[in-house]
Amino acid sequence: MNSAKSIQAFEALFNNAAIGIITINGTGEIVQANQFAQKQFGYAEEELLGQKIEILIPSKHKESHVHHRDHYHSHAHSRPMGIGMELNGLKKNGTEFPVEVSLSQYAVDEKKYAIAFVTDITIRKSAVDQLRQLNSSLEAKVKERTENLAAALEKEKDLSELKTRFVSMASHEFRTPLSTILSSANLAAKYEAAEDQPKREKHLDRIVSNVNNLTDILNDFLSVGRIEEGKIQVRFADFDIFDFTSVIMAEMKSLAKNGQQIIYKHDGTNMVCLDSSMIRHILTNLVSNAIKFSPASSQIFVTSSVLAGEVQLSVKDAGVGISKEDQQHLTERFFRGENVTNIQGTGLGLHIVKKYAELMNGTLKCISELGAGTEFIIKFTQ
Repeated sequence: MNSAKSIQAFEALFNNAAIGIITINGTGEIVQANQFAQKQFGYAEEELLGQKIEILIPSKHKESHVHHRDHYHSHAHSRPMGIGMELNGLKKNGTEFPVEVSLSQYAVDEKKYAIAFVTDITIRKSAVDQLRQLNSSLEAKVKERTENLAAALEKEKDLSELKTRFVSMASHEFRTPLSTILSSANLAAKYEAAEDQPKREKHLDRIVSNVNNLTDILNDFLSVGRIEEGKIQVRFADFDIFDFTSVIMAEMKSLAKNGQQIIYKHDGTNMVCLDSSMIRHILTNLVSNAIKFSPASSQIFVTSSVLAGEVQLSVKDAGVGISKEDQQHLTERFFRGENVTNIQGTGLGLHIVKKYAELMNGTLKCISELGAGTEFIIKFTQ
């Protein structure tokens, strides 16, 4: 092929190439730009020729590009440009777009020239970004589902442990009252004469008391199960805390030991907005504990107050008290202090009290010393 035909073939290849081709001289001036490159950057050929190559570089990179350009001309070799970097070109209208650039060089009459092959990767980058977003979304969903599964498994494990602990507790706590009920029922059946009525009533009272005790155990377990499953709903309503508590204290007096006194005092306004069913359970549990763990002829002080937007309930006894070590675990399920293991109980009551208080945005505090009594204080912000 003669020289003229070679030049013609080169020009055809240069101008019809489906990639931007830009040639610059040793001082960084554009000496050639094919039609594809002109279209890529939105310039006519005459607008590019003689301009520094930095006209096609975003302003934030122009200064550093001059340094890189000079270094390349001093150490020219063919290579892709900006490996591991995101490169952007700058259109005439100021729009930036992602590009890939490969560099080569040649010399004519001892003058060095660099050729840049420019590829617009907007579509590819968009696809890659979408793929990354999809992967990120999938990873987030997998993480969320994994966490949910782990939480579900942990909850299942927790419920399984709860059931296991209940079976263990029930086998112990149910044995005595069931034995008492059975023996009292057998004895009551033997008292047939009219003069034996007081004896029959004594055993019937024992049966009723132990049935109530079993009912309380079952109710505690059911309450814990509903709390753990998130099935407890708080029903806030306005009610008179003084009248409400007075009725409960009158009921609790029938459970008191010989000589025990339950002294109730209220301070401040009367109306509160809480879940009355939960408040009843809290007061009943705390006062019954005070009765259970206090000696006969002792005093139990119950106070309520509604002052400055804060509702406070307090139950204070002069009973066996709780050690500092046991206080750290007091509201854990099935926990019982070392000094009360011989007194009947499930270890669920205070756990439920704390959970009910928290459901109503309240706090539970215990103040106690061994042998010096215990005070439980619950506070609610209205």
